[in-house]
Amino acid sequence: MEKTFIIFKPDCMQKRLVGSVLSRFEAAGFDVIGCKMARLDPALLRQHYAHVAAKPFYPEIEKFMSSRPVIMVALQGQDIVQRVRDLLGPTDSRKAAKGTVRGDFGTDMMINIAHASDSVENGQAEIARFFKPEELFTV
Repeated sequence: MEKTFIIFKPDCMQKRLVGSVLSRFEAAGFDVIGCKMARLDPALLRQHYAHVAAKPFYPEIEKFMSSRPVIMVALQGQDIVQRVRDLLGPTDSRKAAKGTVRGDFGTDMMINIAHASDSVENGQAEIARFFKPEELFTV
């Protein structure tokens, strides 16, 4: 069983869509194995977005991602990384098909409802970054 990590971004929180989006993951047969709410601080965001932290647009990401508390979820399921990404649609919501989460609710490249791990390895690293072992529950 694979694991993946999701952040319900500030736009998802503001639009009160967490339940709607999470229900799509549950309907796909995925199990929630960790869930918590937090305001992400600059140091944690810089670590999470290290791959783009030196880019000129990074301050905008940090400002957006710290603008309100987010909900973070660890999920488990068969082939979950790819299946979650398929359910979400492309990162750029403008290119996402209707019926996908981003196609239905997203706005653009950053305001796109949720972050999801892009590989099994990144899922493991991200879960470890945001959850303590005792905050995870296997099914």
